Amino acid sequence: LNKLRVSKKAMPEPQEGELKIRVKACGLNFIDLMVRQGNIDNPPKTPLVPGFECSGIVEALGDSVKGFEIGDRVMAFVNYNAWAEVVCTPVEFVYKIPDDMNFSEAAAFPMNFVTAYMMLFEVANLREGMSVLVHSAGGGVGQAVAQLCSTIPNVTVFGTASSFKHEAIKDSVTHLFDRNADYVQEVKRISTDGVDIVLDCLCGENTGKGLSLLKPLGTYILYGSSNMVTGETKSFFSFAKSWWQVEKVNPIKLYEENKVIAGFSLLNLLFKQNRGGLVKGVMDKLLNLYNNKKIKPVVDSLWALEEVKEAMQRIHDRGNIGKLILDVEKAPTPLMANDSTETSEAGEEEEDHEGDNENKERMPFIQ
Repeated sequence: LNKLRVSKKAMPEPQEGELKIRVKACGLNFIDLMVRQGNIDNPPKTPLVPGFECSGIVEALGDSVKGFEIGDRVMAFVNYNAWAEVVCTPVEFVYKIPDDMNFSEAAAFPMNFVTAYMMLFEVANLREGMSVLVHSAGGGVGQAVAQLCSTIPNVTVFGTASSFKHEAIKDSVTHLFDRNADYVQEVKRISTDGVDIVLDCLCGENTGKGLSLLKPLGTYILYGSSNMVTGETKSFFSFAKSWWQVEKVNPIKLYEENKVIAGFSLLNLLFKQNRGGLVKGVMDKLLNLYNNKKIKPVVDSLWALEEVKEAMQRIHDRGNIGKLILDVEKAPTPLMANDSTETSEAGEEEEDHEGDNENKERMPFIQ
């Protein structure tokens, strides 16, 4: 964490087909922690500018850009480099912000809601009367999943989250369990034959547990592996342990039990597999839901760029309810300036007691 620096770089200019955006807010995601630690396939060489989503104002148009004008309020996916005052990104990854959505909400919207929507509706085919188990129910994706499930009649949502979050999120899910409890037995006590959809951002031993909970024709989707992030730096022990705990999937068993296992990576879909058009269609549906007041991004807290270490630590300690946002125009909070070089080496033992973690008490601003 102490290697993170705010630095000056040359102003980027839009290439053909790109927009230049004056950034107002940027989203923080768990993948940003994994990138920083190198816990991903082919991590980019440092120094790098992190960040994959932002909101702001169009400042310049590259050649052949249509549909946008200078001054438009927009949100965008960016293939790295989002945590900056100015970014350039291809027009296919840029979307206009609804009039009543502020820049913080707009930076909290694309990654979480597109991920949640595509897993539920494109991969798992969520329909009336189904049941869903989602881990990290208090996080950005978890809250988006809960809201989207509420748009379909009679969907039962089982969620796991740290106990200190339960009061704040209890109305968003049907059944809420402590993240350290034996949720498999809890789910089976309520629904003896399990659930239709499992959304797993943890990986490790939760893979086998999730598969065991699936009803016939149920779908298990892995979309993250946050259990690999335990300490402040990459731990090869926790990395290896997490993979070792993943149950080896036998295709014959899947066939016999009528179960579906899937994976989902929005960033790969956008930037490696060229599905920007598909994602744009999903964004149109999501913005329609937002305009009809069916969904609304949950913003946990706003941080100055200079406070990125503390913001990352808050995600690391699973302290957030909803999305953390870097506010480009926000001045650092004086309290944090004295404290900015200190980070906790949160290990697995600490995470069991994360409700007591002091990082949750030193937020600069709660929305």
